[in-house]
Amino acid sequence: MTLTRLKWLAVLAPLLFLGGLELVRQNLFPELFASWPGYLLLAGVILLGTLFFAEAVFGVVSRLQERLTRQNRELLALHAAGLGILGERDLEALLQRVVENARELLGARYGALSLLREEGGIETFIVSGITPEERALLGPPPVGHGLLGVVLNEGTTLRLEDLTRDPRSVGFPAGHPPMRSLLAVPVAAHGRVMGNLYLTEKEGAPAFDENDEETLLRFATLAALAIENARLHRQIHALAVTEERERIAREMHDSLAQVLGYVNTKAQAAETLLAGGQTERASAQIGQLAEAARAAYADVREGILGLRTSLGDDRGLVETLQSYLELWQGQSGVAVELIAEPSPFPARLSPIAEVQLLRIIQEALANVRKHAAAAHAEVRLNLEASHLEAGVVDDGAGFDPDALGRTSLPRFGLATMRERAEAVGGTLTVASVAGEGTTVVVRLPLAAESGSQGELTGARADR
Repeated sequence: MTLTRLKWLAVLAPLLFLGGLELVRQNLFPELFASWPGYLLLAGVILLGTLFFAEAVFGVVSRLQERLTRQNRELLALHAAGLGILGERDLEALLQRVVENARELLGARYGALSLLREEGGIETFIVSGITPEERALLGPPPVGHGLLGVVLNEGTTLRLEDLTRDPRSVGFPAGHPPMRSLLAVPVAAHGRVMGNLYLTEKEGAPAFDENDEETLLRFATLAALAIENARLHRQIHALAVTEERERIAREMHDSLAQVLGYVNTKAQAAETLLAGGQTERASAQIGQLAEAARAAYADVREGILGLRTSLGDDRGLVETLQSYLELWQGQSGVAVELIAEPSPFPARLSPIAEVQLLRIIQEALANVRKHAAAAHAEVRLNLEASHLEAGVVDDGAGFDPDALGRTSLPRFGLATMRERAEAVGGTLTVASVAGEGTTVVVRLPLAAESGSQGELTGARADR
């Protein structure tokens, strides 16, 4: 009942009641209401009518309030899970929260979500409502038979008061908790079923109703968005890594081509000098050739280390940087320290921005090794309100950035680092003083805030 209808009911019902009572008094019992006992009886009837009417109105208001409270809880749960989609890297953790929120909101004892592989078969089975020990007794995840297979294969919704009476209810393992009421909906996007979401054992009622079904369908839509977002994230990350590997390969090719051309020139010069008996000058040429070879070898080792260092779903930016810095320190002989604030440091950059930041830091450290003659360097990560600020600081020889000419810029890779930062909406600045070291600072915009992760527990309704 809407508020408008309730308003008219509150106005018309008392008028109709009093009018009907007056008709009865005048036409059926005119003498009865002509004395004090009659008036008392009339007052009693009016009082009972008033009480009945108030109870009816407050009952309607109470039901409206309960519905609004439920809708508000549902919106808050959907909103919280929706925010998690924007930043959550762990798909299973996000889907776990979807199942937990749906189960708690709809008052179900058990909940579960099946995620299909793109090539077929169940990839992940997330459960909620029982202890890890009870979950272990259930054995391996289901394969998609029985009632579970109906939703997965046919993409239909199931709402049963007693699933044990359905002939399709098969495949329950030993130790499976008893279940009767069932509500199962498909998790689908673009006409393709990606999994299913279901609840069992409605608490406080014999079965789930239509409102429960509509609510669970909204949670299933949210789960589908999370799955699509996670798969798109993986594709973007793979593309970013592939493009970055190609970029580094081109840079290494160009660098090695220059070094090999230089080596070839020095080798020809040494050969000519030796043929002319100028051994001292030839020895000097060979020494320069050996120095160039050592520098090229160090560059190649550093380039290979950079290629082998990549971000993944199982390792965040800080963990990747820490691993890289340990190996780089061993190769370069320069002590390096990673300082990240706050700790633990959340993952807040887009996949492409993370890759670009990693390469900028690697290029800045390459400059420290080749040009700074530094004994110590620091890599600093600082999370701000809307940006991540990363800095590479060394205690080396330093230089005057304003004194660098156009031909000097590529030597330090500053143009490449600046291009990388600007490609993802960031900025790069360099501060250096001769004899006092160098500081390279890059500021990159943050991606969406990530949500917290949940713990996997649970049960299943069918195999």
